[in-house]
Amino acid sequence: MPLFQKIFFAVLLVLTSVPEAQAAVFNPTTFTLKNGMQVVIVENHRVPVVTHMVWYRVGSADEGPGETGIAHFLEHLMFKGTKKRKPGEFSQIVARNGGQENAFTSTDYTAYFQTIATDRLEMVMEMEADRMTNLVITDKEVEPERLVILEERRSRVDNNPGAILGEHINGALFLNHPYRNPVIGWEHDIKALDIKRIMAFYKRWYAPNNAILVVAGAITAEQVRPLAKKYYGRIPAQPPVVRNRAKEPPQKAARRVVLRDKRVRQPSWRRSFLAPTLQWGDKTHVYPLEVLSNILGGGASSRLYRRLVVENKTAVSSGAYYRGDDRGPGRFVFYASPRGNVTMDALEVAVVAEITDIIKNGITAEEVIRAKERMVAEAVYARDSLSGGARALGAALASGLSIDDVESWPDNIAAVTPKQINEAAKALFDNNRSVTGLLLPARES
Repeated sequence: MPLFQKIFFAVLLVLTSVPEAQAAVFNPTTFTLKNGMQVVIVENHRVPVVTHMVWYRVGSADEGPGETGIAHFLEHLMFKGTKKRKPGEFSQIVARNGGQENAFTSTDYTAYFQTIATDRLEMVMEMEADRMTNLVITDKEVEPERLVILEERRSRVDNNPGAILGEHINGALFLNHPYRNPVIGWEHDIKALDIKRIMAFYKRWYAPNNAILVVAGAITAEQVRPLAKKYYGRIPAQPPVVRNRAKEPPQKAARRVVLRDKRVRQPSWRRSFLAPTLQWGDKTHVYPLEVLSNILGGGASSRLYRRLVVENKTAVSSGAYYRGDDRGPGRFVFYASPRGNVTMDALEVAVVAEITDIIKNGITAEEVIRAKERMVAEAVYARDSLSGGARALGAALASGLSIDDVESWPDNIAAVTPKQINEAAKALFDNNRSVTGLLLPARES
């Protein structure tokens, strides 16, 4: 799970045990410009610094046929020139002013951010607004960046057997939904993308009415409003883009993916279940599944670690995690690595026995209490993060959720009961909606 999603979940749960503070996590101020751009402000006056973020409601799941990786490719090219600035000048200006900046692409959104002194906010806001519509790229910029992205793919995926297996698991888990494609793209598509397609993608999705501005730090809404109007408000809205993602059909068969590679030193096992989210499937199970994932995989005191690693000594690591904040289908994943001479078959039997026990016997009220306590403890430091609120709110809004979904999260988690968790587990853990992946050393010749 990416760092910003961990911060998202952790910060949202920090106040679950404090009734008087419920339904008030970040207390953001929000307004919408006339061109449709939403603006969100999260005040944090501890230090004279702000995080300025622009989130676009477009990610790898919005790419067309033959375009895998185009959202990520465009993210790289956004650091090139505009009609006003030379290639690389944006980053140089931010660095000269003592700031930091970067960007990231996911399945559902692309985001750009700068962290800088509060009195430099107007400067980065003007530059970010400029590249929203005035990007200029040529073959001189595209071809070197293509090589950078191909090398990124080689280092992060092709040289990592676990990442290769992950791509194949996603391809098997999602039969039709675009989540089956990697965010970075397939190599052959990256090599084939040209300026014409990249600029068409840019002009289609990069518009104020498809973006969210989030400013967090030592700033007020009264200070942000005139700046947002001055720089972003003057950009004309574009015709709304109709999102037409392929739908996931009913799944009726368990699948199994096995990767053998000579680079594997520690075998591993994982089972991924297609799971509901707040925008896909039965959303009544979402909050119970979040608590269940903590019960099963929330650190060294979690059920799977305690039973498989500490007590039975079957595994050297074991756990579970859940992704329920996507715009499309989510996933609930179990994973483990065998200890010593334990075979993969024996490891699988052990993990499946735990899954079966959950379905048949459920979890206890005491486990639920402990899980919530862990969630609160993990959030103690995350709540102090300058950018935590900006990332949590931006990710939620760009994925199609609302501020209320974020602010009411503690109440919804606090309301989860053991019965709801047991019902969610019985509904979810159907092998016909799962993919089992095995990462193994290559057989000796």
